[in-house]
Amino acid sequence: MGKSMKVAKWEIKRNVTNKSFIISLLMTPLIFLVFFLVPSFFNSDSEPNNNSVKVYVLDELNLWSHIQELVSSHELNWDIEKTDNEASVRSELSKTKKTVFIPLTEQSLEQGKVPVYMSADMDKDFLLEANLLEVPLRQLQMEQIGLTEEQKLVMDQGISLEPVIEKSGSEKRDKDSTAGDPLERAVPGIFAGVILFSIVMTGMMIFTSASQEKKEKVAEIILSSVSPGDLMQGKIVGYFILGIIQVTVWIAVAIPLFIWKFDIPLLTYLLVPELLLLLLISLAGYLLFAAIFVGIGATVEDLTATSNFQGMVMMLPFLPLLFISPVFNDPNGLIAKITSFIPFTAPGVLLMRLSILDEWPWIELILALVVLAISIWVMMKLAGKVFKVGILMYGKNATPKEIWKWLWT
Repeated sequence: MGKSMKVAKWEIKRNVTNKSFIISLLMTPLIFLVFFLVPSFFNSDSEPNNNSVKVYVLDELNLWSHIQELVSSHELNWDIEKTDNEASVRSELSKTKKTVFIPLTEQSLEQGKVPVYMSADMDKDFLLEANLLEVPLRQLQMEQIGLTEEQKLVMDQGISLEPVIEKSGSEKRDKDSTAGDPLERAVPGIFAGVILFSIVMTGMMIFTSASQEKKEKVAEIILSSVSPGDLMQGKIVGYFILGIIQVTVWIAVAIPLFIWKFDIPLLTYLLVPELLLLLLISLAGYLLFAAIFVGIGATVEDLTATSNFQGMVMMLPFLPLLFISPVFNDPNGLIAKITSFIPFTAPGVLLMRLSILDEWPWIELILALVVLAISIWVMMKLAGKVFKVGILMYGKNATPKEIWKWLWT
């Protein structure tokens, strides 16, 4: 293990000083900043005023204070103003933009209809906002007909009809299993998914590293000091630490920006015990794919002539994306359960399922983790065999037939 750690330190030191790694490390936070900060530059201080609606109110019903409270409490973008000159305001509507006139008169109250005069450019959706005036108008109507306070409360409460569709028992169980605050499960799952994606992307550098050492014919020199197994394990550990370094820097920038931009208690959702298990799944996913990358990387000498087989292997981490729709539509469905036990799809699918479900299927989860752990052990062994032979094979890229032969010799 000591030699493996020496290889890991060497890989970390070599890549930390690499320009491409530094650029990647710094450019991603800069992209975060651009996406979060640049849009605000296009929103000038005067923009709310430009989008506000000038609302003139003819108040014969003495509801002005109620209207002001409604506009303030609902944060309506109204610039309200009292007026007594209906003729002048209505004539102005044809000449101005974003202007509305609402006459609150005794006549309109008696008829139960309040006209809302709008300029030609106004969207009819404004009437949805104007419906807030219905509350004080109804209260005024009830006062005029002499209703008691209890009767007023009953009338204010009203009666609403809500559709209820009876579902089968299994559908009810699925609905109950996804109840609760969705962010409570989604945020830790998304966080673990980002970490898995980030360190797997960094882990893909193992492929390039092994291939480059083979092409430059330095593998023999390295293997004179360490065994192929130590070299492979050192690369896996080293690139894992490099991935964690990248993710730490990115998250250190992204989380404060997210908290600043969105009114969500992000840290409250993140700092939960379940996050440890989700991160364990992410780590398992990395170890699985890293073993594959380092083994296949040792079979490639010329990256420009990589075969379709090796290219397809590099797409394995993205297989869970094929099952996004069925997993999200039915996280307890057959497809979701099957893909939870397939090693190449298990990390991604498990993170998706656990991000949705309020009640975790612990038996399935434990069995899936056992399958994943066994798969990692098997892949490490197989990758070790391929790496041992492939790293010293020069002159061509290995074929699938040759790789298969190495696995059983």
